[in-house]
Amino acid sequence: MMDNKPFEKPVVVELGHVGKYREIRSTQEAAECLMTVWPLNRGPRHRDALDTCLKVLEGYRSTADARRALVEAAKESDVLVPDERLPQGKLPQGKLH
Repeated sequence: MMDNKPFEKPVVVELGHVGKYREIRSTQEAAECLMTVWPLNRGPRHRDALDTCLKVLEGYRSTADARRALVEAAKESDVLVPDERLPQGKLPQGKLH
């Protein structure tokens, strides 16, 4: 079974509607999210992030590269939840989807 390449720190995005947070903890989760539930306002950073995640899963890039690319894609699609929006840098209980 393939290692899912966990991130040092999760990336939190807001998908679907306001308040629907998703905590992405690994390269595998990032790739799945980018392919399946990412918003339609996709741009070049989305494509770069997906490509980077796949290269990480194949062993050619680092998980730090995947996390950085995911953050850039999330900023591009305006779905990144910055740490300052999270109480104590964590998701509120019951808000994780």
